[in-house]
Amino acid sequence: MNDSSGSAAVPRFGLIVVGDEILSGKRQDKHLSKVIELLGARGLRLDWARYVGDDRAAITDVLRQAFASPDIVFSTGGIGATPDDHTRQAAAAALGVEAVLHPQAKALIEQRMREVAAEQGVPFEPDRPDYVHRLNMGVFPAGARIIPNPYNRIPGFSCDGPGGGTVHFVPGFPVMAWPMIAWVLDTHYRAHFGRAAQCERSVIVFGGVEAALTPLMERIEAEHPGVKVFSLPSVDHPEYGRHIELGVKGESAAAAAAFDAMLAALRTMAVRLGPEMVR
Repeated sequence: MNDSSGSAAVPRFGLIVVGDEILSGKRQDKHLSKVIELLGARGLRLDWARYVGDDRAAITDVLRQAFASPDIVFSTGGIGATPDDHTRQAAAAALGVEAVLHPQAKALIEQRMREVAAEQGVPFEPDRPDYVHRLNMGVFPAGARIIPNPYNRIPGFSCDGPGGGTVHFVPGFPVMAWPMIAWVLDTHYRAHFGRAAQCERSVIVFGGVEAALTPLMERIEAEHPGVKVFSLPSVDHPEYGRHIELGVKGESAAAAAAFDAMLAALRTMAVRLGPEMVR
């Protein structure tokens, strides 16, 4: 697992959201904003995100790419045991390993089934077909590790890829997925907390056009390594109307120096500057 010491490079974090219901618009994705929030609260950031429907071949392809990378990736959805859940099998295929019943997952699922039977006042019958079927939720790629689920005990799992990274698989339900993702971060990546924290500084530019501002943006990035420059044009902002939000983001001191240089250059140009913002 990529949980190396604080002296190592900060890992890149990715997110895969699985589900036809997201792509069809039947449900709105809530994971992207929450994962950004969970990472940001720990001084980390999300580097990329992908959406994929409930198609086993497509999921396998996306996961194969994730496993081949050195990134830390969270995959949400598709780890149940209904016909439209393909993520567990796709993960095994992407890794080229067998899917097997994880013994710890089996124990956790059986514990949950005993609890449900007790709540319903019925005997626990482990040989009942529906009970046996539920054990499929513990069939993971060989070598997988458990992610505990505080909501109902049905675990997620983590797998290392040949590229040096790890993919962490959690359910699609936010009430389960979010505390599980938080647990993974707090358990395995605490050494990196705060090391990817960035400052973002920007200014509203009236009367400017991106083509005219591009040479300045390129110069700021060239003169301030590690700083990214961004331009967000708007034509119908309710407060500022047509404008460009021009800014920089990076480590706090580096971003401040780059922003000062950008402001100095903008003041020599035929533009009007509005409010400055710090995030």
